[in-house]
Amino acid sequence: MNQQSGLAPVDLSEATLSSLLDGMHQNKWHASQLLEACLDNIDEHDDPANLVYTARFDRTAKAEAAAIDALQKGKVPLGELAGLPIALKVLFDVAGEVTHSGSKWWNQPARSDALIVSRLRRAGAVITGHTNMTEFAYSGLGLNPHYGSPANPLAPGRISGGSSSGAASAVAHGMAVAAIGSDTGGSVRIPAAFCGLVGFKPSQQRIPREGSFPLSDSLDSIGPIARSVECCARIDAVLAGQRWQPQAPVDLRGRRFVVPTNYMLDDVSPAVAEAFTRSLRALRDGGAHIEEAPAPVLDALPELLEGGGFTAAESYHIHREWLQQHGDEYDPRVRTRIERGAAISAADYLELLRRRADRKKQADQWLASYDGLLAPTVPVEPPLLTELESDEDYGRLNLLILRNPTVANLLDLCAITVPNHQHGDLPSGLMLVGRNGSDMAVLGIAQAMEKALKL
Repeated sequence: MNQQSGLAPVDLSEATLSSLLDGMHQNKWHASQLLEACLDNIDEHDDPANLVYTARFDRTAKAEAAAIDALQKGKVPLGELAGLPIALKVLFDVAGEVTHSGSKWWNQPARSDALIVSRLRRAGAVITGHTNMTEFAYSGLGLNPHYGSPANPLAPGRISGGSSSGAASAVAHGMAVAAIGSDTGGSVRIPAAFCGLVGFKPSQQRIPREGSFPLSDSLDSIGPIARSVECCARIDAVLAGQRWQPQAPVDLRGRRFVVPTNYMLDDVSPAVAEAFTRSLRALRDGGAHIEEAPAPVLDALPELLEGGGFTAAESYHIHREWLQQHGDEYDPRVRTRIERGAAISAADYLELLRRRADRKKQADQWLASYDGLLAPTVPVEPPLLTELESDEDYGRLNLLILRNPTVANLLDLCAITVPNHQHGDLPSGLMLVGRNGSDMAVLGIAQAMEKALKL
């Protein structure tokens, strides 16, 4: 790495946004140096056959970092994320860049930045590039036949998870200090859990989606992937157009959580079950009260997924004309899933909306007695790439991996995953799910959980 004279080296392997910002404020390193460290990691780790970045914004990123350095030297007040290299999933518009959403045929440059990109820029973030993803975000596995499938830095030979596969892989590899993904059924939380990171899915209405390529208007949400809960909270505040303030420490003593004994604990692998049990023990040791009880609303969720549910219906509405023109250029597994939406009638769709509204009310009432729901983020460890070669195995594992995180999307809740595996084990995550609009409370509790799990 090219070191600037007199400045300390930058280690991004465990650095939090707070530590990086403090280092810049103390003149230990500059924004240009942080960016250079990320670019060096891209050069070293990004595989042309299995891209993490589908587009690098080196020229503009270097200009942004240099501008931050100049402003800092002039003692000009800086934004909340000033100088931090942040990656974007390739479904967020960046002016002049192609928002191809993981496809090979979309070639129209965006005319302007997505609203969240504008907010990141105003906060001083250095935008490093567009990261790889499942085509059109339609899978929890992260495979892409056009650009390759990003490697899992913590588990070679295994998937990094999807659909925000490149976003999580970039952060875990130190190619960016954080990344922004979308989450329609777990697409932020799955790759975060599989790559040993924190991923936050906010309440859907919290973050504006203007300038993002949609999958399902009913379920899409936007959230950060980073190394700590506080990192995600900082970014979430910027995305929401708010000013981040450090939260007072949350005490787990007296907090009440529920672990559903139905649905979300089915078919959990032995290793994930062990990590989950160990996590619950740590939280109880910290004073949390954890109740294990059935959640009636969960047994009704499969009816919202029949025939592909909202995602199939709403993605088919978006893609139906493009499929006629470019159908042969789609990933066949993605195309098959989108085309299921053609069989969902208007009456079926309206019935889905009615049923979902009922289930959202039911879930909110049930969760009102608790500070949150706890479950394994994903029931299994990241699968080997070789386990996904057949369409049958792909379909089965995709449904299993999406099952737990999709709960929060279907019921319009907020949720976060924090790493809960031991060193040397395959990565896994502990998920906290909270009521709609309880985002700040969930982030505060998650920080306390994160601390308890590291003791």
